[in-house]
Amino acid sequence: MFQRWWLQYQLKRLIKNNKLNALQDHYQYLLSQLDSPISDIKLLALDIEMTGLDSKKDQMVSIGVIPIINAKIQPKLAQYKLIKIQGTVGQSAVIHGVLDRHLDNALPLQEVLQWLFEQCQDKVIVAHYASLDLQFLQQSLVGAAKQSFALFAIDTLLIDKKRELRKHQSLNTSSLRLNACRERYNLPIYNAHNALTDALACAELLLAQLSKMGGIDKVTLQQLLNRH
Repeated sequence: MFQRWWLQYQLKRLIKNNKLNALQDHYQYLLSQLDSPISDIKLLALDIEMTGLDSKKDQMVSIGVIPIINAKIQPKLAQYKLIKIQGTVGQSAVIHGVLDRHLDNALPLQEVLQWLFEQCQDKVIVAHYASLDLQFLQQSLVGAAKQSFALFAIDTLLIDKKRELRKHQSLNTSSLRLNACRERYNLPIYNAHNALTDALACAELLLAQLSKMGGIDKVTLQQLLNRH
């Protein structure tokens, strides 16, 4: 009960104080859906590839998103964006495969942010290790809008962490990586480390997790929503 009240309080404050229309609509959607089962909610699985893990000095190079509507992944609505950066991708290209030449026709960061939050207006973000992705988005919003914004997401890493801690007193960090979590649900492993591939992998993982939790029509948004 307290979690629901606290989420309501936070979202109402954000709606009142926020000046970005796309984000305001996003907060309104979250507030209106807190008690709804996940099966009734539009979701947006998201993954971001970066030049490093420090949101204050590293940069986003690509974003992949794929909607989940009526509890079904929508591959035809998947989208992928490359983002202009300052300098070079450096050694991070070994991880995500995005080279400097791939970014020649990439979009400016501000344009990508506007696009992303338009996608999120009537959807809830889903990500694996969501705190990292949202830290980068928050840092970028501070730079673009000169204002800090709270962001919310369903985090598939945290869902599995809670489930595994019921079985084990401690966990190895590697056991919570995306592929390690997928293996526990007998999901196939995708070798390509790409923002769109990882967004799809996250979407599939969430549906498998919800099935183990009693079904996508039994779990409500407020039970899963986390603020970052």
